Parts: sequence; structure tokens; C-alpha cells
Amino acid sequence: MELKNILGIKYPIIQGGMARIATGAFAAAVSNAGGMGIIAAGGINAEQLREEIKIAKGLTDKPFGVNIMLIDRDVDNCAKVVIEEGIKFVTTGAGTPDAYLPAWKEAGIKVFPVVASVATAKRAERSGADGVIAEGTEAGGHIGELTTMALVPQIKAAVSIPVVAAGGIASGAGLLAAISLGACGAQIGTVLLAASECPIHENYKQAVIKAKDIDAVAIGRIGGIPLRTLRNQMTRNYLAREKEGATKEELEEFTLGSLKRAVIEGDTVSGSLMAGQVAGLIKEVRSVKEILDDIYSESLEILADMKAES
Repeated sequence: MELKNILGIKYPIIQGGMARIATGAFAAAVSNAGGMGIIAAGGINAEQLREEIKIAKGLTDKPFGVNIMLIDRDVDNCAKVVIEEGIKFVTTGAGTPDAYLPAWKEAGIKVFPVVASVATAKRAERSGADGVIAEGTEAGGHIGELTTMALVPQIKAAVSIPVVAAGGIASGAGLLAAISLGACGAQIGTVLLAASECPIHENYKQAVIKAKDIDAVAIGRIGGIPLRTLRNQMTRNYLAREKEGATKEELEEFTLGSLKRAVIEGDTVSGSLMAGQVAGLIKEVRSVKEILDDIYSESLEILADMKAES
């Protein structure tokens, strides 16, 4: 079944749960534009999450969801807040949500864990997840190893629940490719960083727009905690020390507070400018509505052209 029918939205597109970026207001803007807006619980506590949910409720009457990072300190309370606030869609990251699924399911919440391997997808299905978001290594933020092109069809073949594709999708061609691989829809993040409603600092936004194809680099691979972000002095220092054999504790000095510095302060030198490899396609600031409308209409145009040529 197509994602828009599963979630009751106009377009088969989910907004990525970007920590410190995916606020209630931003989620509402995505939902109003026809996608599934997502509030990120990552980096905030349960009561702050409740406030963001209330903000979203005041700005949209469309469906929106919450992303919960399972390694966060206040995850237990955040898991309760989504039930108390009547949220009907939850995505999860950084682990498997086995401990929370029974209560969420009893509350009528659809749960789609973000996964980076077939094994994790199969575990999510066994635990009762309603679907999975197969995220390739092209994505921004914390990443796995497999590309979207390789990951999505393998997960699709391994599970019977809906599969959403994520990683490297910022256009109609990308959405259509995801559908062709067997996905019922797509999750997007990097392209939304350049949305006029996106609450990141203007310096961060301009860094995404100016990025070239090779500028989204992965740090932390040696230590087993890969993170994709735009190339800057922080990434150069991190990679140099990583190759020299620095410990995880030493490397944390480069990244501690770096996302906040980028998002809030606009620090493009030592901040963590999380973005995916598709950043090179993003050339201008547009509204969320323009972005989603263009992605979906372009996918239909390409499909029509393909049918005409056949």
C-alpha cells in the first residue's frame, strides 16, 4: 500500500527526524504541505517534547509524528508523552523499540523504526513494527554502511511490512527510484534543510546550498560510530586525529555540542553541519510546499515520460 494511504497524507513523503531541527513548527509546515511532519525528540526532554507537540497541534490539523532516539536519557518519559498527547505515528532511531512497542500499539500508534540492515528490519517486524524506514549511507547524520540502492530491495525482500526508503532522496527522480526499488514512499531530510521554514541558522542553510557533490563526508567510521556531515575544519581535525588513533573520548571533544553550534549559532567552522550526499543537488531556498510539490510532480512527469517512451 502506498505510504500516503497508510498515513493519511497527500504525498508519500516523511520528514526526517532531525535532532534540534525538527521542531513542532517545522513539522506542522511539512504536514500542511502534504507530507508527514516529524518532531524530533532527540536532544530535548519529555516536557520540551510535549511543548513542541502542542505547538504543532496549534499550527496544523494534519497528521504529524514524533521521532524518538532510543539512546536518549529521557526516552522512557518521551515514550509516554507520545501516548498521552495522542500521537499516531512514531519513528525511532539508534536501536530497536521492543520495550515500547506494546504500549504504543495499544495506543493505536503506527511505529516505523529507522533501520540500516536486513537483520534489524526483520527484528522490527518480529517485534510488531508497522513498517520500517530503510536508510542508506548517503543520508546525513548517523549512518550505516549499505547504500539506499542496495539496502531497500534487500529489506523489501526480507519483510512483509511496508518499507520506506531514505538516504539520497531530494527530487522526483529520487522518489520514483525509491518506489521502483519496492518502497512505498520516501523519507527526506537534507533537501528540507534549505526550506524557508527550516529553523537552522542562515549560515548552515547557505552551507548546504553551496555544497558540492563531495562535500558530505563521514567521520567516525574507524570507531564504529559513522556520522555524515558537511566538510569543514571540524571534520578535517576529526579525521586527522581518528587516523592517528585517537580514543573515542578524545574525538568527542570535536563533536560535543557541535550540532547546537551549527543549528543555533551558525558556526560553519567547528559546528556539525549534518547533511547527506544529495546536498550537491540543492541550489536555492524554497518553501516546504514548493519542495514537496516539486518532488511529487516531477516524479509523475518522469513516470509519464517513461510510459510514453515505452
